[in-house]
Amino acid sequence: MSAAGRPAPTSYHPLDDPVLAALTGPHARFAERRGRVLGYQPEVSTWLALPEEPDARDWVDAAALVGGDGTATLCGTDVLPPDGWEVVFEVDGVQLVDESLAAVPDEEAVVLGAADVPEMLDLVERTKPGPFRPRTIELGTYLGVRREGELVAMAGERMSPPGWTEISAVCTAPEYRGQGLGGRLILAVAAGIKERGDTPFIQAAVENESAVRLYETLGFRLRRRIPFLGIRVPEPSRVPATAGG
Repeated sequence: MSAAGRPAPTSYHPLDDPVLAALTGPHARFAERRGRVLGYQPEVSTWLALPEEPDARDWVDAAALVGGDGTATLCGTDVLPPDGWEVVFEVDGVQLVDESLAAVPDEEAVVLGAADVPEMLDLVERTKPGPFRPRTIELGTYLGVRREGELVAMAGERMSPPGWTEISAVCTAPEYRGQGLGGRLILAVAAGIKERGDTPFIQAAVENESAVRLYETLGFRLRRRIPFLGIRVPEPSRVPATAGG
């Protein structure tokens, strides 16, 4: 039985459930558990790992884990929450893996740190690349490009299942798009991932066709289609309840 209460498959791949694989592996230090539910610390990330067939107790535990604005993200599951929860978004996604990335450092890229988080959050708010929280930067290396002192593009590392690292938060300020900054930063982040022996992967919404084309042009190949589900805890449940585990 796996850590989130799922039977261990006979041919398990870390990217089959990257949230669970990361939280029970390289990102265990960021994990919080309630019963059979695992999640990232709320200030770090919104991802949750539920049992394959969650019951009422699991949903109570999930509600107790969710902090911040009360939202969480599920990956690779078609399970819908029970009554009272709000579905914030349902997205058909793709999961792509490195096949032929020409990963290389970028001389204009700078390593971003804690002091840069307010600017990073502002850039994310303007460009909407996906959930990004005040401590997301702790998950790995984040690189940015500055122009006249302003952070105008960034990309970094998010989930880290054993042997793999996700490239995420790829975003460019609207007035600087079309200059290839996103692709350059992806390759620079990938260079660091490959240098330490991991394989880069990236996930995106199917409808974001331009991003998917860019990733494939850079050398990623499709591994599988994967759904993403954003959910919001019922208002009364935002106060943690007593739960197992």
